[in-house]
Amino acid sequence: METMESTPRSPSQIAADAEITAAIERCFITKKGITSHLIEVTTRNGVVELTGATDSLLSRRRAEEIALAVRGVRGVVNELVVNGPDVSSPELYLSVQQALADDAATRDYNLRSTVSGGMVWLTGTVRSWAEKQLALRVVEGVRGVRHLMADQLRICHEGPPKTDQELTSQLHDILDWDIRINKKHVQVRTSDRVVHLTGTVGSAAVKHRLESLAYELGATRVDGRDLFVARWAQEPELAGEEAAERPDEAIGQAVRDTFGRDPRLHDAQPQVAVSNGAVTLTGTVSNLCARRCAEHDARHVAGVREVHNQLKVRTERFWPDADIAQRMVAALKRDPYLNHYAFSLTVINGRATLHGWVNNRFEQEQAGEVASGVNGVVDVENRVALFPDGYLAAQALAGDLTGTLASTTTPPPDAELAERIRTHFTSLSSFDGPAIDVQAEKGRVTLTGTVTTWLDRQLAAREAYDLGALEVNNHLLVQPLAPRPAALAAAR
Repeated sequence: METMESTPRSPSQIAADAEITAAIERCFITKKGITSHLIEVTTRNGVVELTGATDSLLSRRRAEEIALAVRGVRGVVNELVVNGPDVSSPELYLSVQQALADDAATRDYNLRSTVSGGMVWLTGTVRSWAEKQLALRVVEGVRGVRHLMADQLRICHEGPPKTDQELTSQLHDILDWDIRINKKHVQVRTSDRVVHLTGTVGSAAVKHRLESLAYELGATRVDGRDLFVARWAQEPELAGEEAAERPDEAIGQAVRDTFGRDPRLHDAQPQVAVSNGAVTLTGTVSNLCARRCAEHDARHVAGVREVHNQLKVRTERFWPDADIAQRMVAALKRDPYLNHYAFSLTVINGRATLHGWVNNRFEQEQAGEVASGVNGVVDVENRVALFPDGYLAAQALAGDLTGTLASTTTPPPDAELAERIRTHFTSLSSFDGPAIDVQAEKGRVTLTGTVTTWLDRQLAAREAYDLGALEVNNHLLVQPLAPRPAALAAAR
């Protein structure tokens, strides 16, 4: 865990800390799902401390993830207190149990929960660190959970423990293929199954990703004290190896290896075919979340240029449409972000269509994610719309709003909107590659230029929406950085 340092700061470091604090505060204001007015941000020597309160564990985690992604942040100390709604212990217990049972992955875990005064104790056994993290996320997504204790949720790995050499070798292999990590200045050493990470990475988010990967592989502890964060380590000229062309056969195996580490795909075996970097996924999976995770995982693999997801959802048992609809309504009601909205839905042959009104695109996407996570659903058509303004939102919540609405939201002036987006892009550690050109006309934003990954392309559009764009025309091209000759030779 990072700690706030008390060493004296130079004038340049004080200025850099102030810049980081301002960037995080801007992110908190523009991004939804965070109680920005209740959060205090303090930065010292690149380490950010978050104090104050949020209204859910999901919001608390989201605030930390946003801060980690800001350029220049070396670490985050999360001291946020959760002041969520008071939910009676019997009701909260039923909600937690139902959430774990409705999730297609955690329903098969050996889990037990105890609830008292907003605190949940989760016990039992899981097969991996990744499964434990998934169970925690599911419980964090229950309205009314203010504290979550999982010290007694034990990990019982399948098969014999990995040797130190295996842990080190497998982590190196993962780093070779993960597009989110520039491994050039990272060293890995393992002793008694404790993974020691040293060197330099370009962002706190990358450091957090590295530590998580080590735990996923079976490390009992990860020591990242000597893994430092510096902006220069994110520079594009250092990423030549990651951009090197890779054989299709090797790409396919790397995608399959990624599936093997994903708890939602643990028992699935999607078929992977690769042609000139284009990945095609075929076969069946047991739930909609697994289908989406497979595509998401494949896009994180170096060398993948595009993904064609032809996976079909075939549930392990028959779920009546009425049962799916009932559990979907319950899932939306217990979500911390969505419980105060009224949704309507229809389910026909496992395909759900979701209607309703929410205040912003974050909540719109959240509604689709929650609906997709219900066991038994094979597809979700998200027709949730955005409230045009607060007055109509109040009418809709009161049940008085009918018909179709034209947006009356007034976007900021085009020049201000475009400059706001450009400034925001410069504050994110993800965008250290080629420049992105931003133009705005009547609230509609056009993005042109190049990014190095599909994930950056997707992120750029989402950030533009968060900053006030009414519509985003995403013309960004995905163009991996040209590798150095030595990197090409090594890849072949």
